[in-house]
Formats: sequence, structure tokens, C-alpha cells
Amino acid sequence: MIDFEKLKDALVKAATAAGIEQYEIYFKTARDAMAEALGDEISGFSFGVSGGICFRCIFGGRMGYASTELMTTDEMRELVLRAVENAKHIESDDEVFIYPGSSEYGKKTAQPVEFPDAALLKNNALALQQSTYAKSKSVTDGTQSRVFAYETETRIFNSKGLSLANTAGMTGGFVRAVVKVDGESADDYDYALGCGLDRLLPLSERAVAGARAKIGAVEIESGKYDVIIDGRQMLNLLAAFSTVFSGKSARLGLSLLAGKEGSEVAAPCITICDDPFDPNCPMQTTFDAEGVAVYTKNVVEKGVLKTLLYDLSNAKKAGTRSTGNASKGSYADAVDISPLCLSIKPGACSLEELFQIALGGLYVTEIKGLHAGANYATGDFSVECAGFLVEDGQRGRPVKSFTIAGNFYGLLKSITHVGSKVEYGIPSGYTVFASPAVLARNISTAGK
Repeated sequence: MIDFEKLKDALVKAATAAGIEQYEIYFKTARDAMAEALGDEISGFSFGVSGGICFRCIFGGRMGYASTELMTTDEMRELVLRAVENAKHIESDDEVFIYPGSSEYGKKTAQPVEFPDAALLKNNALALQQSTYAKSKSVTDGTQSRVFAYETETRIFNSKGLSLANTAGMTGGFVRAVVKVDGESADDYDYALGCGLDRLLPLSERAVAGARAKIGAVEIESGKYDVIIDGRQMLNLLAAFSTVFSGKSARLGLSLLAGKEGSEVAAPCITICDDPFDPNCPMQTTFDAEGVAVYTKNVVEKGVLKTLLYDLSNAKKAGTRSTGNASKGSYADAVDISPLCLSIKPGACSLEELFQIALGGLYVTEIKGLHAGANYATGDFSVECAGFLVEDGQRGRPVKSFTIAGNFYGLLKSITHVGSKVEYGIPSGYTVFASPAVLARNISTAGK
């Protein structure tokens, strides 16, 4: 167990000795474990612990950074000296400051997650794998199951009296089912948070059913189609283009939302909320990477852009306040901007009702190569998809290998109906994306 208090005291003592009056200590550790099953045995197991300390200070009007994984008091003294030396070589004239803290911090809604032991992870991965094979004789080689756990601790202490600590964790499982029917193969996947068998075993049936539903897929003609985008695929689109909501991206000319606050940027049925306390997200924190209190806010409300996301520095340049969205991928990373739980809010339509409203068109259940096929600066995308026809107001035949192309900003404006069931992705750090299914009109589609 790392004694943070001992390391903090060593850093404070070294900073005082160096004549540094303004400084911040950022401490982050993480542990993760994963068990994977392939065939009828455990094919992989990993367990890792990582972490370190970042010290930043104001010296000569510049902000110097230094970080380390070596947790000794001697290294803490060296860390301070390196940060001072680094400050001497900073050429930026940007205003720098240490944040004194927010007046109030919110309360998390997520319940603590107990980190599972290796035996539980392995046993549940095998049980999930066996369950998947038992669902159908068509399940074949390539089917795999995975159970995972992640936990992280973050602490921030600075010379302005700020002292914050947060611990968060999650567990989950994943299954990829491969089926073969009459010489044709198909696959599908499903995932869920929580590593108890009550949460994991239903993944087998859904993955196998999804894979079997793809057998016999046909190609479609090119044209413009009304398209229902499944919630899990829409959340992936939202994730891929999430940087357009960053105040930094807007300032650098990498987002077309610059200066658009108060303007209509999406259809009236679209509200996009950043909610760090969403009860469906286990990875919660009450403060961001700069110690600013996080809070719930609508980024887009009924189609109107209400705010971009800011850290302290970019908020200062924009003449506004931080939205509590400063982030650090690791203890050593520079501060960036990320959403916390960014979701498209649900509408009133079930999936079946979306089919009935569309009458015809396409139901997209798979998007491939999204990051390679997306231009974040312009919003343009062209991605390979698979899914189903919508025929007579119902899900019809499976279709494969078609491409949808368009623009993310245009897509948001073309949505006419929003589904009622919100799907959540797997969190990455404190960031997660979520969305219901949406019905978008007249989407350019390239088929055979």
C-alpha cells in the first residue's frame, strides 16, 4: 500500500525548501484484472497495478511539471527540482494558476464495487463460455468470453488548501459468439457491467441470437435511406465526435461549434447531457483533474447548444468558467478536456415503435472502422455497417457490407425520433458515452 501522506509531506517540505509558494500534487493509482476463456479453457489472465505522482508548480511565472512512478521520499525531492527546471524552459505566455477549490462538491450515486479475486474472474469467464456453447449447436471456434475488473484512486493536494480524494471501480463481462450454419459463419457480441453470473449469463443468449440473426445477410442497393441507428452504435458515433464539444477544440478551430452557444445545432428532439452522477455509470468522481467540482449540465438542450466543455485554462481564454471537465489519462499526462457521462437523453419511442414510424429503411446494428472513417474537424464520416432492413414497419432481413456517409452535425439535425431505452458503453477512466436508438432521415448509403 502506497503511503500518500508520507509522500505528500516530503513534496511539501521540498517545495518549501526550494522557495515554491504555489504548487499542486496529483496522485493516481489503478489496478486491473482480466480473465479470458477461449474454447473450453482459460486462454489469458492478467493483473496489473500502475500509478504515480505528478508535481506541478509556478516558478518565474511559468508552470513546471514533473512526474514519477518511484514512490520514495528521495524521489520526491528530485521531483520538485525537475519541475522547477522544466518551468525555466516553458515559452508559453498563457496565464497559469493553482485552483483553490470549489465552494461545494456533489455526491456520488454509484455504489462501491468490491474488487474480485482471480479465482472468481476465471470461474465466471469459464461459466460464461460454457453457457454460450450450450445455447446452440451452431456455436463454433472463435467464441470467447472475458470478465474484467478495474479500480482507481485519485488524490489532489495543493498549496491553496485543496485536499481531495476519490476511489471508483467497475467490473464487467464480454462475450463474442461465433456461429456456423450451413457453411456460413457470423458473429455478434454483448457486454454488461457487473461480474456476478446473474449479470453475465444473459450475455450468452443475446450474443448467440444476434449472431444467428445475421445468417443469410444480403446486400442492398445504393441510395438514400431512413436509418434507425442502434443505441450502442449511436453512442460510438457520439464518442468518436465528442471532441467537437470541447472548448479547446473550438478555440483551435477543430470544432464547427465555435461561437455557436445559443444556436440550434441539432434537431429539437435531441438533448445531450453530461451527467457525472448518472446512476448507471459506476465510474464517478466529485471533482475533475484540476480539483474543480463536477456537475450535471445539458450541453445541447432541445437542439440548442447550451455550453461547450471547459477546463480552467480554456475557460479563462473563452471568458467563461470551467465546467469541471478537466481530465488526465494518467498521472503523467497534461490536462485535457473530456466529458464524464455524455448521453443523448431518451425519447418516448420503443424500438418497435421506431420501426413502425420508419416503415422502411435500414436498422444499423454494427459500425466498423469508425475512428478511421471519421474526420473530427469537419464532422464528416464514411463507415462500413451491417444490420437489417426495415420492412413494413418491422425488423426484416439481415443486410451486410453497406456504407453510410454523412456529417455528424448534419446527422444530429436529421434525427426525427429518439428511442426510450438508453444503452451505455464501457467506461474509459471517468468517461462513458450513452445513447438510445435514433431515427435519422435520408442518409446516403452505398451498397452493391
